[in-house]
Amino acid sequence: MTNDLTENLFSLIKSLTPSEKRQFSLYVGRIGVNAESKFLNLFKVISAQKVYNEKLILEKTNISKQQLSNVKGHLYKQLLISLKLNPVHQSIPINIREQLDFASILYRKGLYKQSLKILDKVKATALHYEEKNIAYEILEWEKIIESQYITRSIHNRAESLIKQTEELSDLNLIAGKLSNLSLQLYSIFLKMGYARTEEEARSIKEYFRDSLPEYDFSKLGFREKLWLYKASLWYSFLIQDFLSCFRYSSKWIALFDEYPHMVSVHPVSYLRGNHYLLEALFYLNHTRLFETTLQNFENKLKDPKIPDDDNIAALAFLYVYSNKLNLRFMKGDFSNGEPLVEKIQKKIKKFDGRIDHHHIMVFYYKIASLYFGDENYLKCIAFLKKIINDKSLEMREDLMCFARILNLVAHYEVGKDYHLDSLIRSTYKFLIKMNDLHEVQKEMIKFLRNLPEVSPLEIKEEFKKLHSKLKQYEDHPYEKRAFLYLDIISWLESNIENRPVAEIVAEKARLVTR
Repeated sequence: MTNDLTENLFSLIKSLTPSEKRQFSLYVGRIGVNAESKFLNLFKVISAQKVYNEKLILEKTNISKQQLSNVKGHLYKQLLISLKLNPVHQSIPINIREQLDFASILYRKGLYKQSLKILDKVKATALHYEEKNIAYEILEWEKIIESQYITRSIHNRAESLIKQTEELSDLNLIAGKLSNLSLQLYSIFLKMGYARTEEEARSIKEYFRDSLPEYDFSKLGFREKLWLYKASLWYSFLIQDFLSCFRYSSKWIALFDEYPHMVSVHPVSYLRGNHYLLEALFYLNHTRLFETTLQNFENKLKDPKIPDDDNIAALAFLYVYSNKLNLRFMKGDFSNGEPLVEKIQKKIKKFDGRIDHHHIMVFYYKIASLYFGDENYLKCIAFLKKIINDKSLEMREDLMCFARILNLVAHYEVGKDYHLDSLIRSTYKFLIKMNDLHEVQKEMIKFLRNLPEVSPLEIKEEFKKLHSKLKQYEDHPYEKRAFLYLDIISWLESNIENRPVAEIVAEKARLVTR
């Protein structure tokens, strides 16, 4: 495929379900002249292709090479119109926008009262579903009509419209600032991960404080509160305040409980709120509550208010299976993970293009960690290589760093220590370039660098020395993050005590849940 239009058209056609294809055939067939139209013939040919083949298209249709680009553009537009008309893809915002279009048509025909009647009704709907940007547009239309056709239907009509406009303008401004803040914090998180030093944490705190707009909480609606909780959650994640993460994700979900009709309008936010609650519980190591919350989340996904579409299906997979892996880590349950890994890989293939590359790499790291816990070091290394060798990816630096550290440890465990020198050099070079050299990482590399020189009789003593050094960082506000990525302490204890690492982790999990 040579251009964006071709790629977009091909991927759109391939994404269509059988019912959507039938809907499109009915849509174009409503006018007899379309039955043998060029764009419909193009649709039929591309639908049958597994890989885009322009030569075959030109052979099987009566479309010339010069016409092909225009026909593609027309087909793409007709497909979108057909999808919009499909009841499956109807939504509150689309319906509101449609009613606003009808009101605009009536206004241009001079039917002001009819237009105002639609506008008044759809404005109430927009406000009910917190579509305040569209509600603001509706008010502007009402003011335009009122300025040239005084209805006198309401006393002080002009004052009422002005007051509503000012209130919505203020709330839209607050929502805009909160959404900008939330997006910027999320961007920082994707780029660098969690705050690694007191200086970084202080910088994030100052940015959050300076960017947070002034607001009266009692005047905020669902939308403004949602953005406030999102921004506060990302801020809490960045500074590693996981108790606050739990608090704000709980408020996020409680907001949907207070406004249940908003679940169908904002299903993605609803799913994400549940996911972040699970993330907070994972970092707080509340195993029992995590397991119950995960089960509740899976039950919530059956709620008919949640749309049944490809986007939701992809996100549901991402959130459920990511947390299924987390639950295994919390319980020290590393064995028999193959069926789970196979299912995850199949789902990743199924939702190709709908899950961003960053989240796929996070899956690979978690799968590698699962195999490491099960002492299947070759498979652990295989999945880590998918991350380390991916040069096209901009992802969290901390994840890249710990992937390399885990890779070193896995190579040592599997007996490939003849690779360690070159691996240590490349890892050290990477960490220095990324400015991400934590004390835990320094100690690990120092230990692994000296390991080939240590005699078998002294190895256990070296493990004990490293364990003593790292133990002091277990509760350090910024160094402890390392142990969430890679449970080095349990690995060392398994080598010191000659016990499987899974047994050590499971034992600790039982102590926590007592």
